[in-house]
Amino acid sequence: MGLMDYTAVELGKKIKAGEVSVLEAANAAMDAINALEDNFNCYVTVQERETIQAKAEELQKKIDDGTLTGPLAGVPVAVKDNMCTRGTRTTCSSKILENFEPTYNAEAVLNLEKAGALIIGKTNMDEFAMGSTTETSHYGVTKNPWNAEHVPGGSSGGSAAAVAAGECSYALGSDTGGSIRQPASYCGIVGMKPTYGTVSRYGLIAYGSSLDQIGPMAKDVTDCATILETIASYDPKDSTSVKREDYDFTSALTEDVKGMRIGIPKDYMGEGLDEEVKAAVLLAAKKLEEKGAIVEEFDLSLVEYAIPAYYVIASAEASSNLARFDGVKYGYRTESYEGLHNMYKKTRSEGFGPEVKRRIMLGSFVLSSGYYDAYYLKALRTKALIKQAFDKAFEKYDVILGPAAPTTAPKLGESLSDPIKMYLGDIYTISVNLAGLPGISVPGSLDSKGLPIGIQFIGDCFKEKNIIRAAYAFEQSREFVNWSLNGKEEK
Repeated sequence: MGLMDYTAVELGKKIKAGEVSVLEAANAAMDAINALEDNFNCYVTVQERETIQAKAEELQKKIDDGTLTGPLAGVPVAVKDNMCTRGTRTTCSSKILENFEPTYNAEAVLNLEKAGALIIGKTNMDEFAMGSTTETSHYGVTKNPWNAEHVPGGSSGGSAAAVAAGECSYALGSDTGGSIRQPASYCGIVGMKPTYGTVSRYGLIAYGSSLDQIGPMAKDVTDCATILETIASYDPKDSTSVKREDYDFTSALTEDVKGMRIGIPKDYMGEGLDEEVKAAVLLAAKKLEEKGAIVEEFDLSLVEYAIPAYYVIASAEASSNLARFDGVKYGYRTESYEGLHNMYKKTRSEGFGPEVKRRIMLGSFVLSSGYYDAYYLKALRTKALIKQAFDKAFEKYDVILGPAAPTTAPKLGESLSDPIKMYLGDIYTISVNLAGLPGISVPGSLDSKGLPIGIQFIGDCFKEKNIIRAAYAFEQSREFVNWSLNGKEEK
């Protein structure tokens, strides 16, 4: 078993105990990248080996003298390429930011560095996080480590694939409509989106400001709870950041789900859901029942309205957020132009890919005079109604259980040829973002093609502990604990 097969917490313990040096962990991650990156294309930017080694030596000294004592000190991590990293380019996988080097760190990255994390590089993603397959990146397509003919999901596909392939111990992703949980499901890892406002968005290049949230992607639930504990904080620099009383997420790592009320929405289990995915969700419900949880089906209304409402709101916010990329102060600028207006036009035409342009145009349309009331305001009202439907559900249930995606990972090229089909792939994740709730995807089983199926647990606002507890209990009930490219590791 190689060092990259351990979970982040396991590797952290070995480093702390002096069984493994930070330099050995760093070299193991770099060797994995050198061996596998050509196959999977998980990264946009990888740090130079010498830089990583020097940083590893520095972290080792701090661990040895007791300055760094946290569980993730010295453990190699990758960061999605839409989070600012000082001195390392941050591209959002777009041509328009190909030369952009931020002068500051995102708050979540800063929190990782304070905990002694070793940042290996920046992971590939759908351009500006717009997409569900990591095929819209300017820096090439990321492939699924389980089967390189399939997509890894998106938009945090690079982060999910890097963890699954063992090219880092864990990674950060961002989730606007399912961008952590869906790729986690496709790549057989655990991905968690916290309650909106739990992790600071400062330094996260915005897509949909009312929906975006940074979260952990790792090999198991213990890792995710530990990482969330590390990156979650109140940040006055982010106006949507929430001061929470309790950040002790690891205390929920218990198998005790006796008496926990779990609801399965009937709306999630109907048309469009693959039969094998449905069977995996029902099996998860059965396992939790065996541990003493009370599971029942219920009606969660308005599910079919989540996708239209989301794409109106997210596109409207995107068209406003992306207006800043104009070639004036930073990023790409067209080489030949006549006058300022022509420079804007050509820069943006050349700098953005087709999916980003599609969403900017959609957003500009729904915000334009005469259409604002018909589309944007209506979508906001729908968002409020979806939140009410969840509030009502959580009066009765502690956790909602369902699929993370309607199918397993599609083949490369299938989704891009039919954008509507791609958008519908987010049907089970989007409403969680609209309502600002926490959600986690945990590997359930494999389908007949050998591809992972993710099980999603959704909790009420600020009730991450409930979903961590349910997800952990389910994870412990599986016949295998840690998936890697080497196949299943038996308990």
